[in-house]
Amino acid sequence: MPRILILGAGVTGVTTAYALLKRGYQVTIIDRHRYAAMETSFANGGQLSASNAEVWNSWSTVSKGMKWMLKRDAPLLLNPKPTWHKYSWLAEFLGCIPDYENNTVATTRLAIESRRHLFAMAQSEGIDFDLERRGILHVYYDRDGFEDAARVNNLLQKGGLDRRSVSAEEIRSIEPTLTTKLFGGFFTPSDSTGDIHKFTRGLAEACKRHGATFLFDTDVLTIKTGNQVSVEWRPTDDPRSDPTTLNGDAVVVCAGVGSRQFAAMLGDRVNVYPVKGYSITVNLEDDKSQESAPWVSLLDDRAKIVTSRLGKDRFRVAGTAEFNGHDRNIRSDRIRPLTDWVRWLFPNVSTSRVEPWSGLRPMMPNMMPVVRQGKRPGVFYNTGHGHLGWTLSAATSELVSDLIDSSRRRGPPS
Repeated sequence: MPRILILGAGVTGVTTAYALLKRGYQVTIIDRHRYAAMETSFANGGQLSASNAEVWNSWSTVSKGMKWMLKRDAPLLLNPKPTWHKYSWLAEFLGCIPDYENNTVATTRLAIESRRHLFAMAQSEGIDFDLERRGILHVYYDRDGFEDAARVNNLLQKGGLDRRSVSAEEIRSIEPTLTTKLFGGFFTPSDSTGDIHKFTRGLAEACKRHGATFLFDTDVLTIKTGNQVSVEWRPTDDPRSDPTTLNGDAVVVCAGVGSRQFAAMLGDRVNVYPVKGYSITVNLEDDKSQESAPWVSLLDDRAKIVTSRLGKDRFRVAGTAEFNGHDRNIRSDRIRPLTDWVRWLFPNVSTSRVEPWSGLRPMMPNMMPVVRQGKRPGVFYNTGHGHLGWTLSAATSELVSDLIDSSRRRGPPS
């Protein structure tokens, strides 16, 4: 069978590798880190959330973003320093507002389909990733927020999602630790949570068992196409060494925010922008904290914060969107609102030991993943999943594998 080269060992690259291995392909995965899942797949919010499938292309998002521009602790922050990539991306984002409803419905359907593949992978390979199938609860503090959410809910239901409104009393019965005064919420019992890093690392080990080769600590220098695809690389820790060439029959770009650069090498345009998100992992080291932290996953729509309980002794809290290029620095003024949120809603949870993290979400202007063939033969893309990489990747890995199968049946161009 042909050899497929995959650029990127995050959740998208590893699920793609697994799908191709199950179809009998030889697979080599290339990544610049020492291990799989060391960037955006390291410490995200943990939600497998079809209920968060709403795309951001709306005038409501634009209005909130304008109000938040001068607040350093705002859920959405835009560095106004001009760059062509940022402002051209934002212009395309605005141009996609008319597609808001159709793209939200399509994303919902893809997220629901993805669950089936992801759970099958985990069950087949015996991957323990702190899965909690307790649903996701979206909460709202006032009538206006709740009514806005009801309009979004109509689109999610149109996409096939079982999601219902709940009263403040019902919220307390679903998650007893949540005692703050609320107006109401929406509950999606079929959504779930888990540790993306554990899942991806576990699936990477399964790929190795099925015959995959991993090239870690590897910088890709060039990609050439012809009768075969040739990737020229060298070790990240030896930048003066002579390059090595690896040949394959096709390449799949699953490189997150690096996908734009690789696409340019291949004559394609994949306009991902790095939208930074932050998370904290609260270590629940005492009985009181463990009893006081919620088990049901939450999404606080006003604060744009999501939570996941990762086993008995970890509580993940994530949020914010920062448009600041490829900056990966962890800013204390962006972490503090997450910690303050925990202290406010769950005052009995100790925040004495909190692990901060930031990651760059690869977002397309229309908020939709890129799953397609490139201009050149043997080139494919599975990237640009934005804030739903884990939620969607198990489905898009099947879609890109279908494209590779179809390309092989057609054969090389005459």
